[in-house]
Formats: sequence, structure tokens, C-alpha cells
Amino acid sequence: MLTQTAIHRTSAPQQPVRPVAPAAGSKVFHSSIELMGAPMPFGRNAEIYGENEPAEYLYKVISGTVRTYKVLNDGRRQIGAFYLPGDLFGLEVGENHMLSAEAIVDCKVLVIKRSSLIGLAMRDPEIARKLWTTTACELQRAQDHIMLLIKTARERVAGFLLEMSARSAAATEVDLPMSRQDIADYLGLTIETVSRTLTQLENAATIAVPTSRRIVLRNRGALSRLNS
Repeated sequence: MLTQTAIHRTSAPQQPVRPVAPAAGSKVFHSSIELMGAPMPFGRNAEIYGENEPAEYLYKVISGTVRTYKVLNDGRRQIGAFYLPGDLFGLEVGENHMLSAEAIVDCKVLVIKRSSLIGLAMRDPEIARKLWTTTACELQRAQDHIMLLIKTARERVAGFLLEMSARSAAATEVDLPMSRQDIADYLGLTIETVSRTLTQLENAATIAVPTSRRIVLRNRGALSRLNS
């Protein structure tokens, strides 16, 4: 299993940072990250970093899907977020990670030394602005997740499907890399409630469920009304 400790032992993320000419835009920001980062593979369910470990690296999903989570005092797991290809994760306000991160499926993740990116941001205002924007978006995602958790089960499931659809290339179909248990732990529900709610939405012709991992949004308007 590759963990944060394993990353410390490997020399890949320590490679010299190639200079990046100052420029604006998201494309340059991500190009800069790719120049500074080192790709690392993580197998299914492998830990990428653990809660309370030093947040010395940032991560970008190249392929696969990552979940962040916290195990509560009573043993329940609360998933904080799902990260898809192109997403940056591991951003922290403090010096340590507040949550743990695991690969849901076999993943390839770009590992970027935090101090290197901060150093680049100090030299390039546009990189600093994009890093701030990315952090603000992550904060907004966390706030939206908190608001989702106070809704009814049907509203939570509808909101989740709309969220995943918005992050998918296909507007009317959602391919879910995560399990029903993952969804339940993200929504603060039991797996039985998630399955029952999906069945109710399917019976109402709001969605279709061809397979356990594929959802077709048949009536986005109805889902949006539930999520409003």
C-alpha cells in the first residue's frame, strides 16, 4: 500500500522544479503543476494520505477516482468528497490533513510538493490567483456538502446525482465509480436508504438505473426541484 509515508521515501516528488514563465489562465496553472509533479500509481482502496499527517503535498487526479473521509468516534465513516480526473485535492488551511484520502479504484495521481507550488505562487501573481480560486472552490464544495446533509433522503440523492452529472461529460448519464456504500457515507444515509430512494426515483420515471453503476437522468427538472 502506498501511503504518505511511502511518498516521503520515494525520490520522485523531490525532482527539481523546472522554471515556468509567468502567464495567466487555468491552462498555465495546470501546466505548471504537471511540470512540478510526479505521477504515482495507487491501487484500489490504497491510502494516499492519512488524517493528521503533514500536508506536505498536493495531489491531482490523472485517472481513477479518490475519496476523502473521516472515521467518527462511533466507527461510522463520513466521506467528505469525491475527486475525479482533473481535480486537485489535499488543499489544507493548516499544516496537517483533516481527512484521509483513498483511491476508490486503481488511480494515477500527480503528487506536487506544496512548498514548490507556494514558492511559484509567490513569484507569479496569476498562479497565486488561480491557487486562491481553486481553494475557494474547494471551500464552496465543502459548504454545499454541509447544506446537502440537512435535506431529506430524496433531496440528498437528487442533489448527488445532479452534482455528479455536472462533473460528467455526458449531460443525461452518470457513471458512478463509487459503491452504494460510498454514496451512503457521503450523504450521511444508510445503504438501504440510498437503494430505496433510487428505486423510488426510478419508479417515478425521474431516473433509470440500467446497472448499479450507471444512472440515466430522465427528468432533470424533477431532480432540480427536489434539490432546490
